[in-house]
Amino acid sequence: MSKRLTDGVSWAAMTLALFAAGHAAAQEAEVSELVVTAQRVEENIQKVPIAVTAFGSAALERQSIETLQDIAIRTPGFSAGQVDPVQPNFAIRGIGSAYGISQNAGGDASVVVFVDGVYAGRGGTPDIDAMDLERVEVLRGPQGTLFGKNAVGGLIQYVTRKPSNDTRFRVEGSLGNYDRRTFSARGNIPLSDTVYLSGGVSVKLRDGYEFNQTTGNDVNDQDLRTAAVALRYLPSEDLDIVLAADFTDQDQRGNPRDNICDATLRGGVHCVGVNPDPRIVNAYTDGYTRRWLQTYRGEVNWKTALGTVTSITGYRAVTTNIRIPFFANPVNPPNQIESTQTDHEKNDQFSQEVRLSFDAFGGRLSGQVGAYYLHEDNFRIEDLRQDFPSPALTGVATYPQDVSAKSYALFGQVGFNVTDTLTLTAGLRQTWEEKSGRFIGMKVSGPGQPPPLGANYDVRGRKKWNALTPRFAADWQATPDILVYASATRGFKSGGFQGIAGTALSQSTPYDPEYAWSYEGGAKTQWLDKRLQVNASVFHTDYKDLQVSQLVPLCCVVVGNAATAEIDGFEVELVARPIPGLQLEAAYGYLDAKFTSFANGATANFTGNSLPRSPKDKIHLGAQYGFDVQGWGVLGRVDYTNQAHMFFEASNIATQKQAGYINVDARLALTSPDKRWQVAVWGKNLTDELVATYVTAFAPYRQVLVPYAPPKTYGVTLVWRM
Repeated sequence: MSKRLTDGVSWAAMTLALFAAGHAAAQEAEVSELVVTAQRVEENIQKVPIAVTAFGSAALERQSIETLQDIAIRTPGFSAGQVDPVQPNFAIRGIGSAYGISQNAGGDASVVVFVDGVYAGRGGTPDIDAMDLERVEVLRGPQGTLFGKNAVGGLIQYVTRKPSNDTRFRVEGSLGNYDRRTFSARGNIPLSDTVYLSGGVSVKLRDGYEFNQTTGNDVNDQDLRTAAVALRYLPSEDLDIVLAADFTDQDQRGNPRDNICDATLRGGVHCVGVNPDPRIVNAYTDGYTRRWLQTYRGEVNWKTALGTVTSITGYRAVTTNIRIPFFANPVNPPNQIESTQTDHEKNDQFSQEVRLSFDAFGGRLSGQVGAYYLHEDNFRIEDLRQDFPSPALTGVATYPQDVSAKSYALFGQVGFNVTDTLTLTAGLRQTWEEKSGRFIGMKVSGPGQPPPLGANYDVRGRKKWNALTPRFAADWQATPDILVYASATRGFKSGGFQGIAGTALSQSTPYDPEYAWSYEGGAKTQWLDKRLQVNASVFHTDYKDLQVSQLVPLCCVVVGNAATAEIDGFEVELVARPIPGLQLEAAYGYLDAKFTSFANGATANFTGNSLPRSPKDKIHLGAQYGFDVQGWGVLGRVDYTNQAHMFFEASNIATQKQAGYINVDARLALTSPDKRWQVAVWGKNLTDELVATYVTAFAPYRQVLVPYAPPKTYGVTLVWRM
């Protein structure tokens, strides 16, 4: 264990000592309970036999959480990066998307997001601040039975607060460095005794985190505007209908890559002309990120004599236009290498789920059965421009892709109370899916065929798959405050097609699904009148047909089923309230994720290497303390995360490595006696760590290309509530 992590563990030991000192604190200091829907029904998080981390609305505010990256920093086993602002790459317990898999029309992610039960397949998610969130849940490990395909690593759920008969409004504005300006407003109002309306808007503006010397502009800025609305109708005690929509409009400059010259490769010459400041780039264009997302969903809950019938209908339409100058720096001036990717994508997704939750035999048997349908149409044009000193390599190629995907599933899960304290659970999901598409690779300009295109092609591809994903579990309520559980679960991720392929054969040949069996044991416990909560889990995962991506020099990113892997680890989460007003938190995740077989061609063998984005150690510590001064509420909070190094690519070479780092966030808030006004000062990444969101290494040109997470940011926020 690194010295940094050892220091963190020592801090946790002092935390426990402080807790012991406060053993005589009043009962009111107990840890608050959270309700989650990890099993598609509402349950106390301490009664759910699944490893899940949840952030309620109060926690989201107190920790200044705005993005899933903020949540990942605080969650064991969860890492979040991004290719660009609308193409995130998530990994949970070492299982994540291969680089580039979200950059083609026929690929899917391994960790997925659901918004109120609707699968958010492509195009990102709405901004957290626009939605009236009740909580965010992170489920770790395969969730193939109740949630289905592509939840092979785990999933994230956004759960919004349903409109109600309360009248409430919340307005928030912030100012910060990098000329940050944000505004959000949310509200809820009853229209009648049975009809309620809620809605929200959010605007986020700031200057860029990087500077482009060539154009003289800040890049990687933000211009994000979102809105959400929901209408709820309760015609009777047995019927609950919610109609909701959200909209996202994003239009900002691009995110040119920092170009690092690797001393072990460059021979001492290729860094000429490259600014050593990682926040300064010199791309010939700034690029851009533009996104228009619309989501419409309807949820109906109907209580019948058989149980509760739930119907969730969702439609998502997203249009994205992205230009990424990902390789743009002088090499041996006056020579210049420029490589630019321009993506235009339009995705339409319709999904329908119907399920019945029921109880029988006096409550001893409970469960749910259901059916699911998903249809996606994804049209994507990816243009690749490459300007090299060699005319033979210079040119522009275009790659239109038109893919249709369908998925059907039947599923069910039941739990039987063998005794008052022992429950056995079994679940099963059968999924059938099909992907078909037309793929074109065509030269646009250049003296020769520009890479990665060997020759023009126009091909079609079609493939069907099916998968059976069961779950078996047992949980024992040893005492009212101790739950012990064990489970075996299978998950799978859909197969797909390449994005940019060099040949017609490669483009029309699909790669197959990947599968994982995960075995987990854990305990959820509360102690000392519920003032100490300790949850732990240990797991082993067998992973096969792993979809991995490899960068072929002067060609493309190729995805294939090239590996098997084993993942072992354990996680511990602790929450303590030793005295009223003081809350202490600690979470630790250990991860040993290795390829058990991975022969990459005739010469390279990555067997034994670490899986991408799987840091061995990660610790998070949080402390918050609140007290009153003359009726004014004061609440201070500090969050500390220490993560060990990780690799971005299966080769585990040094140029693809993110060193271990420490992240510190802090917030201090002052609330008026009537609870209506609050002013808060906050800071994020106060250690100003330079953290890569992904890394691409071009060995032939001795270059390493990196986009970075935000630097140190700080500001002040004013909130008004009614």
